Amino acid sequence: MTITTSGILIGRVGDFPEGEIRPAAMPDGTILAIYNVGGAIYATADLCTHGEASLSEEGILTGNIVECPWHFGTFDVTSGAPTGMPCTVPLKTFPVKVIEDGVYVQL
Repeated sequence: MTITTSGILIGRVGDFPEGEIRPAAMPDGTILAIYNVGGAIYATADLCTHGEASLSEEGILTGNIVECPWHFGTFDVTSGAPTGMPCTVPLKTFPVKVIEDGVYVQL
């Protein structure tokens, strides 16, 4: 993992296939969920705010909506906003920059 003024390098664009979710470990051990929605990369906290299930391990991404595997609540990955019950607390989101082929997250 490389830390630069652009953020933390978490991989290359090709590491994040469109329509899929991948985990990314931060230097402090925090895990983020990384999403590719229509070619745009987004990052949120990995744990569902309702049941603390890992979204990157078993979440289902449909368009820009991720569904939690435990209680089937949903979030908009572009904003972190809850979009389906029982989830009511937004996911924390993190700015993502794509520079050349590198994907950087800013904490």
